[in-house]
Amino acid sequence: MSIDAGDYRYDMQLLIEGEALSESDIHHYISDTFEGDCLLAVGDETLVKVHFHTNKPWEVLEYCASQGEMFDIVVEDMFRQAAGKRG
Repeated sequence: MSIDAGDYRYDMQLLIEGEALSESDIHHYISDTFEGDCLLAVGDETLVKVHFHTNKPWEVLEYCASQGEMFDIVVEDMFRQAAGKRG
């Protein structure tokens, strides 16, 4: 049984810490600017968690870095996972 990885190769998750963050603004900017799916941007004025599937995670990371300090960054290759490959 194979797992369908969908149209987007990378599953990315990260936290942004900052001041006066807006989960709504972050969500809208990512959805309006970058191609992808499964977007989640939740949090408050000081911490926002972002989850997104995309083919160009480096572009999303660059944007997120402009919003505050990023940490707990995870970028996984879903195509490799679907093929049963590790790491």
